Amino acid sequence: MSARPFRLGDALAALGRTPAVLRALLQPLPEAWHDADDGPGTWTPRQVVAHLLDGERTDWTVRARSILDPGEGRPFTPYDREASVAEAHRQPLADLLDAFESARAANVAWLRDTDPSESDLSRTGAHPALGRVTLRQLLATWVAHDHGHVLQIARTLARQYRDEVGPWAAYLSVLGGR
Repeated sequence: MSARPFRLGDALAALGRTPAVLRALLQPLPEAWHDADDGPGTWTPRQVVAHLLDGERTDWTVRARSILDPGEGRPFTPYDREASVAEAHRQPLADLLDAFESARAANVAWLRDTDPSESDLSRTGAHPALGRVTLRQLLATWVAHDHGHVLQIARTLARQYRDEVGPWAAYLSVLGGR
């Protein structure tokens, strides 16, 4: 397996598609699927969308702006991954998806308009746990984070029929098979 080098255009394309991917995965499904989980301590698809929305508002571009700010060097505010999850059940999924789509579009537009140079992508910020990180690393992580949560939602949805697939479970890696 070979990894791809970071390219801003590729990252923008991937980030811009996530809201539509989530909408396609979730919106046609009955409400019960939105609140399904994969066992204790796991998030429901609704909670994942709420988390992604919170990240749009308080994490990714806030940190990117901090790195690009001439006052470079200020540590990032720690991010609370659980902040939005507890209240997610009170919001209709359609509202969360709409808000996520709008926030993501604004953030992708900002990043496209900012058009960071190669030297900008090498600028650093101070992560509270990881230390110095570059803008390139932050943006690549944002893309990987999206894909991780899309995978998490797809896995949670697939596992709702874990007990119903019978012997085919042995062939389904998403259920622990090969």
